[in-house]
Amino acid sequence: MGGPSAERVVSLSSGRACAAALREHGYTVEEIDAGADLAARLVDLAPDVVFNALHGRWGEDGCVQGLLEWLQIPYTHSGVLASALAMDKQRSKEVFRQVGLPIVESVIVSAAEVRARHVMDAPYVVKPNSEGSSVGVYLVNEASNGPPQLDDTMPEMVMVEAFAPGRELTTTVMGDRPLTVTDILTDGWYDYDAKYKEGGSRHIVPAEIPQDIWDACMSYAVRAHDALGCRGVSRTDFRWDESKGIDGIILLETNTQPGMTSTSLSPEQAQAIGISFPDLCSWIVEDASCNR
Repeated sequence: MGGPSAERVVSLSSGRACAAALREHGYTVEEIDAGADLAARLVDLAPDVVFNALHGRWGEDGCVQGLLEWLQIPYTHSGVLASALAMDKQRSKEVFRQVGLPIVESVIVSAAEVRARHVMDAPYVVKPNSEGSSVGVYLVNEASNGPPQLDDTMPEMVMVEAFAPGRELTTTVMGDRPLTVTDILTDGWYDYDAKYKEGGSRHIVPAEIPQDIWDACMSYAVRAHDALGCRGVSRTDFRWDESKGIDGIILLETNTQPGMTSTSLSPEQAQAIGISFPDLCSWIVEDASCNR
């Protein structure tokens, strides 16, 4: 847990929650704040399984998965290739397009170009191509006077994506099983604070939506999980423009390391269908392997 990514604080929270749940289930758990000495610490500990509660770069993009494969330590969640694909938003969208899943137009351009001009018609969204948790996301609306002045911490190359209006929906996949659909309600943009601060958003579980929209979310989440080659638990996020019916569903992205905090969506979805948080964590551990 932890690690050096922009999502370090969330990962620490996920890790502590999962460790407590696993101890409750009878496992012996050692918490590791992943740093430069990670390989040496893993060799010293020689664990039966690594529960990967890292989020963001290095922990969710195939890097730590490669280390665990090298050390031949069974680990949770997705493997090297699926993790790398899902973390790269543009490449994962290419995979989704190939299997007929609904996505919006996007391009990869330099941050300097984004600051200089509108690279597509507003409204559009600017985000890092390889971060999660709405880190570094800019929404440019039609009333904007000029292009967004991105923060200096943004990477050299960024994704610019057509804005998909509508309701925020999400579905967790556990193995080969979609759990349910959540409707996420916020006062504005579903940003980092809305995701992780108490009261930042409200979750309607199960979502009160038409059956065809429900079925589409459940089906698309499994298809995305399978197309990327995910393992264990993943979560796929959607936007739904009610005015367009079934044609209004857009797949935003698939998360191979869904948050496991007190406000996180996947544990809440599991709970909604009768799977307790300790049981969910235990299932994830028992699913662990190498060659994922």
